Amino acid sequence: MMKEFDLEKRTTKFAKAVIRLCKRLPRNPINNRLVGQVVGAAGSVGANYREANDALGKKDFIQRMKIARREAKESLHWLELILESERDRESEIKSLIKEAGELKKILSSIIAKSQ
Repeated sequence: MMKEFDLEKRTTKFAKAVIRLCKRLPRNPINNRLVGQVVGAAGSVGANYREANDALGKKDFIQRMKIARREAKESLHWLELILESERDRESEIKSLIKEAGELKKILSSIIAKSQ
């Protein structure tokens, strides 16, 4: 989906893409719940990455990066459930699933190199 190196921009782009998808989903009790969850998780990836960059030390940095990674994993989970609910949007949702997975791998790599 996105092959950008600036991770702050890339995480924001991811969250915006999730928001755009969610705005187009039909409203029903299932989607309403899934949308709230995935928008929160997707937005938290970038928010926590930014907090990590302003960390007060190595331990704080690693902890905040782990939170960002956890939010990426959570985004993956909710996107997979949205895919189940909205099969007609499969290609768009799968590209977001791919990006969430790539962000998780990048964050894992940064954490591993920082420890």
